Amino acid sequence: MKNKQLLGSLLLVVTAMIWGTAFVFQRVGMEHIEPVTFTAVRMAVAGVFIGLFSKAADLRKRKEEKNDVKNKKDTLLGGILCGIFLSLASIAQQMGIVYTSAGKAGFITSLYILLVPVINLLIFRQKSSLRIWCGVILGIVGMYLLCVKEDFSITYGDILIAVCALLFSGHILCCDRFSKRAEPLKLSFVQFVTTAVISAAAAFIVETPTWEKVFSAVIPILYCGVVSGGIGYTLQMVAQKYTKPTAASLLMSLESVFAVLAGTLLLGERMSVQELFGCIIMFAAIVWVQIPLPKKK
Repeated sequence: MKNKQLLGSLLLVVTAMIWGTAFVFQRVGMEHIEPVTFTAVRMAVAGVFIGLFSKAADLRKRKEEKNDVKNKKDTLLGGILCGIFLSLASIAQQMGIVYTSAGKAGFITSLYILLVPVINLLIFRQKSSLRIWCGVILGIVGMYLLCVKEDFSITYGDILIAVCALLFSGHILCCDRFSKRAEPLKLSFVQFVTTAVISAAAAFIVETPTWEKVFSAVIPILYCGVVSGGIGYTLQMVAQKYTKPTAASLLMSLESVFAVLAGTLLLGERMSVQELFGCIIMFAAIVWVQIPLPKKK
C-alpha cells in the first residue's frame, strides 16, 4: 500500500512538471500562431488522444458493466459545461501569455486554488475556515507584489491570466459536481471536444487560421495537446487512486513552481526581487490552504 502511495505521489509530481512546462510551450507557440487558434487545435488534439484512450479502455473492459441513461446524461451535460469553462479559461490564459512571462502566468493561474473557497461561499453558501481566508489574503498580497509594477499598474496580460484563474475555479467546481456521477474519461473527451468547437468558432471570428500557421507551431501544439492535456490528465486519474485528495492538490500545485523554473531555464526569463517575493508568498498561501491542521479534541 505504501509503495502505491509513493507511486501516486511521484506521478502527481510528474503531472505538475508537465503542466508547468506547458506554459513555456504555450509562449513559444505564440511566435507562430494566434492564441485562440492555438487553443482550438490543442484541444482538438487532446480530444482525439483522450477519445482513443477511452475507446481502448472500453474494449479492455468489454462492457462488463452497462451504463445507465442518467450516467450518460451526466457525462454529456457535465462535459459540455466543463468544456465551456475550459474553453474560456484556456483562451484567456493563452492570450495573457502573449503579454506576460511563463513564470508569472503559472503563478497567477494557481490562484484558482484560493478562489474556489470564495466562490463556494458567495454562490453555494458553503463556509470556509479562518485558515482558508488567511490563505486568500496571503494570495492577494502575493499577487499584488507579483503583478503591480513601480508605477502601480497591472499589465494587460496579468489581468487576462487573473480572469483565467477565475474561470478555472468555475471549471474545478463543475468537474467536482459531475465527476462523481459521470465516466471520467468520457467526461474529459466531451469536455475537450466542446472546448475545441468553441475555440475554433472564436478563432474564425477574431483570427485568420491557416494550416501553415498550425504546422509552424506543431511542436508546442503536440506537447500541449498530447502531453499536457492527454497524458497529464491520465496520470492525474491514475495517481489519485492511491493519493489522498489533500496531498494530491498540494502536489499538483507544484505546477506553478515548475512554470517559473521552466521559464527561467528554457526561455531565459528573469524576475525582479519583488516578483520573486510575490511568488514565494503565493506559493506559501497555496501550501497553507492545502495542508490539513490537526483537529481540536
